[in-house]
Amino acid sequence: MEIQTFPSEIVFFDLETTVPNKTGQHFHILEFGAIIVCPRKLEELDSFTTLIQPKDISVVSLRSSRSGGITRAKVRDAPSFEDVAEKIYGLLHGRIWAGHNIRRFDCVRIKEAFAEIGKAAPEPSGIIDSLGLLSDKFGKRAGNMKMASLAAYFGLGVQKHRSLDDVRMNLEVLKHCATVLFLESTLPNQLEAQWQSSSKIMTRSRSNKQIAPRAMPYSKGGSLGKMTQNVKNLLSKAQGNQALQNLIKHSHSLLR
Repeated sequence: MEIQTFPSEIVFFDLETTVPNKTGQHFHILEFGAIIVCPRKLEELDSFTTLIQPKDISVVSLRSSRSGGITRAKVRDAPSFEDVAEKIYGLLHGRIWAGHNIRRFDCVRIKEAFAEIGKAAPEPSGIIDSLGLLSDKFGKRAGNMKMASLAAYFGLGVQKHRSLDDVRMNLEVLKHCATVLFLESTLPNQLEAQWQSSSKIMTRSRSNKQIAPRAMPYSKGGSLGKMTQNVKNLLSKAQGNQALQNLIKHSHSLLR
């Protein structure tokens, strides 16, 4: 039976996996989560998530360093990848795939998992990798551009490293970035210069424990509230421009 495809729908997905600590070890998928999104309104149409038990359950840690993290006990009674492969295939195949760093990680892991069970892997109608997209369009304002850094930048909370939660956080980060970029493109002279000349704050890298500068969207001694008010003041000056107002109204409806 031929599976119906939806080439204009976007499916945001995320995988949680084991982390190899020895040469030759593989990644094992422990959780899959996805939401299907209407590209015109960014509305969530459907969602699915499942824990996955690897063939060798000993590769899963007995304890997790994260609150609510995935442990051996949590996946002990979970279905195998083969058990949920058909469902995952139906969600992914023929849709636009979206996610953070999916080109180099999640897409590769999906193909490996389907190859391991001897089945054809799903194929996307397109790929949106928010890591590459935001690094190119949004710059390094949020530091290393990891999802946790972007979420902290916009005050969206702490990344949970659970598939469905991370997928929804990814979508919210994109909405916030899109809003900022839209405002900058609307009033580039006022906004781009102000944010590009913003001060640096010092953050500590966990990998090398060195201090590194990170750009913030407000000036030293200022506040995010002050910046928000500045944006509102700039927009109020544009009230007489009907074409601009129509564009802002349309953008707001898409980004809600």
